Parts: sequence; C-alpha cells; structure tokens
Amino acid sequence: MKRRPLIVQKFGGTSVGTIERMQNVARLVAGEYRSGHDVVVVASAMAGETNRLIELAHLASPDPEPRELDCLLTTGEQVSVALLSMILNQMGIPARSILGFQMGMHTDTAHTKARIVALDRARFEASIDERIVLVAAGFQGIAPDGHLTTLGRGGSDTTAVAIAAELDADFCDIYTDVDGVYTADPNVCPDARRLERISYEEMLELASTGAKVLQIRSVELGMKYNVPLRVRSSFSGGPGTLVVKEEAAMEDVLVAGVACDKNEAKISLRAVADRPGMAALIFTPLAEANIVVDMIIQNVALDGTTDVTFTVPRTDLKQALAVMNRASSALGIQRIESDDRIAKISVVGVGMRSHAGVATTMFRALSDEGINIQMISTSEIKISGVIEAKDADRAQRALHAAFGLARAPSASTPRGTKPKTAVAKKGTVAKPKRGSTATKRKRAR
Repeated sequence: MKRRPLIVQKFGGTSVGTIERMQNVARLVAGEYRSGHDVVVVASAMAGETNRLIELAHLASPDPEPRELDCLLTTGEQVSVALLSMILNQMGIPARSILGFQMGMHTDTAHTKARIVALDRARFEASIDERIVLVAAGFQGIAPDGHLTTLGRGGSDTTAVAIAAELDADFCDIYTDVDGVYTADPNVCPDARRLERISYEEMLELASTGAKVLQIRSVELGMKYNVPLRVRSSFSGGPGTLVVKEEAAMEDVLVAGVACDKNEAKISLRAVADRPGMAALIFTPLAEANIVVDMIIQNVALDGTTDVTFTVPRTDLKQALAVMNRASSALGIQRIESDDRIAKISVVGVGMRSHAGVATTMFRALSDEGINIQMISTSEIKISGVIEAKDADRAQRALHAAFGLARAPSASTPRGTKPKTAVAKKGTVAKPKRGSTATKRKRAR
C-alpha cells in the first residue's frame, strides 16, 4: 500500500511556552495532518521549565546526582506532550503522548549527556497506520540499566532528527522562535539575511561555532542519514531555511555566515614536558569526563618544555580545571591558568575549499576594529578565532560587513573580487518515493 508523506515536526520551549502557544502549534500540526500527511510531533519542555527544575535540584543539593537530575528533568517534557495531546484531541486530531522509554529511545548511560543508540520503529508505525499523531517527548531516553537519561541541551532537536531518520520521513521541520538560519545573529547584526538553503556541512560548522538555531548532534544525524531539515518559525509561518546536501552552486559562495560562541573558556598548561605521549596524557582524562575540547595550540620552548592552551565550554570549566589539577603532578605541569572572558568568532562557507583570501579578509576586518586574535583554528570550510568576550558583538558586525553578507546575491559580482553572500536558491528538494530500496536510509543506531 502506498504510504502517505511523513513529516516530523519539532517544537521548542518557546513554541510551547503557554497554552495559547500550544494552541497555535496544534493548528500547525492540524494543517499538515488535514493536508494528507502523517505527522509525528516532538516537543520540548515549556520555556523556562528546564531551568526552573535545575534550580530546584541545586536547592536540594549543591551537587545533584546525575541519575536523579535526569529523572527530574524528564518531567518537563512529560507535561508539554500531555497538554499538547489534549489540545489536539480537542481540535479533532487524534493524538497520543509518548515518553522516551515508551518509544524505545535507547541511549548509553552518560547521564545528562546521553547519546542515542537505537530507536524502536515499531512503536511508531502502528499509530501512524491508524492515523494517530504521536506527540513524543524530546530530550529523553532510557539506558540499558533501565534508568531515565537526558540528551543534553538542545536534545529535542536530536530526538526529532533520530525519529525522522528511523521512519524515513520526507522532512523534519524544526520550529523555533526565528524563521530560519541567518547570515549572523539578527540581534547583533540587524541587517542579517535569512538563507533559503544551506548545506549540512555549513550548518554543522555554524552550530559548532555558536549558532543556536540547531543543536550540533541533530545536524550530524541529519547529514549521516540524509534527512532534509527545515528550520521554520512557529509564529510567523513561511518556508524557513532548508538544510540539505551540498550542491554545486553552493561552492560559488565564499562565506555563508558568521557565528559567535560566548560559552567558551580557555585553559593554559605552563611548562609541560615536551616529550611524545604528553598530549594523550593531558586530553584522555578530559575525554573520560565527557568534556569536549575544541581549539588547541602548543608553544615549544628552548628549555624542553611546552605550553599547551585549549578551549572548553565555559559551563565545563570548573570540572576541566579539577581534572587538570588532579593530573598536574603526574604530568609535571608547573602552572595552570584559565580565562572565561573569551569568545569564539567564526566565518563558515563551503566556497572556502576553492577560493583564497578568506583568512586575509577576516583578519584585516578584525584588525581594523582593534580586535586581537588569541587563537586560530581552521577547517576546510571554517576559520575561527578566539577573542576577548567584550569584543564579540563588534567582531560579528565587522565580519558581516566585510564579507558583504547583508547584500542581496548578485550573479554579476566577479568571483574572487569580494566575498559574496550565500546563494538563496529557490525550489524544493525532490524526494524519491518513501520505501524505495535505492533511497532507503539506514536506521538510526
């Protein structure tokens, strides 16, 4: 039997922040359902609820046990999916709430930062066949030992994309309080422009460098399983931004966007012995503590020692320092310094692979503003620099202007003269028929 088109819709905390906003969300769901689509909804906790629960936990204990914290935090989504299901049923749309353990969202045992291992497809298919809208709790799962887990901040995005991949959905629509992906943060750069489409790789780099629109792990899943993502607004409507595989035209674009991450901190290890294996000894305990290390630089001195400087999320700074202090004697670290008054500024674009001059333009723009770069890292499609946090907004505006990102795209602009804006290519993604052997994606594992 021919399957109906399937759409997974994810709604963030702001979108479900009040009953009135939930009613608006329900109308969006009803619109897709009544147009003939099968729909699975993923909802976050109501705006502010997760923070409220975290505050309660810290009132109860200065250092809450991660297992109990996960047990507490999962209640936020339980409230929102139940209320949204009630509203949908009241509107005549058959709906049923489902929690992480009920949908078979299997994760590892890393409490508060769990990763998805597998998802039970059969839990969804029966309801979809009956034309029931499942309203799934985002952000949560169940570990092999039966304990509840959470996926970390932004985990509802990851939940939605994992479900879309497992069910071979035609689209995964991520609804937020913005109407797409912009060339920069519109709150900092008022002339920032919405992109009609962007590649997975560019979105992944933007997400990893501070853009808050999509959670990085959700983009990784989307790219791995080729799930077309649409970033849309639950308030203003419109097509939003389409996140898809890289297309040939995208390489004509030098820079797609500027991002800034203010959740950064820097740790410097002074006078470390310069011998083989030291880097592994330094970073292994950090990895074991689930601390993600980003940028790393090393300066070797003539006396046989080296200084190692690296960045971590500011929220992990206290834990990272504790790990390094415990290891300092064994590693012979003479001194440990830290700085949480930094930010990471980045420019991203797949066109960097085939165009020169991006670094020059970036560094000159920051220099003209009197902004010092403390650390630099690059990838094929990204250049990042660590700067003082107080300069972050000024740096974003300077780079946005230097790369001409506020201009409308112009085909007449000669390639290689000035960096061009992202190509906003019209149209939609042609999706093959669902269930086709040639296009069937692997299940999310």
